Amino acid sequence: MLTLAQAQTILSATLAHAGEKELKPLAIAILDSRGAQKAFAAQDGTSLKRGEIALGKAFGAVALGVGSRAIHKMALERPYFVEAATHAVGGSLVPVPGGVLIRDASGTLLGVIGISGETSENDEAAASAGIVAAGLVSDTGA
Repeated sequence: MLTLAQAQTILSATLAHAGEKELKPLAIAILDSRGAQKAFAAQDGTSLKRGEIALGKAFGAVALGVGSRAIHKMALERPYFVEAATHAVGGSLVPVPGGVLIRDASGTLLGVIGISGETSENDEAAASAGIVAAGLVSDTGA
């Protein structure tokens, strides 16, 4: 299980990465493996619905058990499946990179982080940086 301390470390490291890279303001959602929120932050200047998009990236990834980069690929190859999956999870599934699974060294799923505010690639890179800084393994679905 992802601990609150781990989630806070990931959040802090993600924000530090965003500052170092001078990224646009981010919304960051961290969920445990059940999909329960552990941490959330929206930097000053994020647009109105960035938080919901970050949650959609995270929730979709944990619901399907793959990073949102894989869900993006599924959406391109099998759009009806992703449409059905989105409906099945109550509409909270955003099929673009930026939802990154958090695993321990043995590969056990601990949780997920979803980020929105920059390009999908930068969102994903920030998420991975935060996870790695916490001594955990990032799984983008690539």
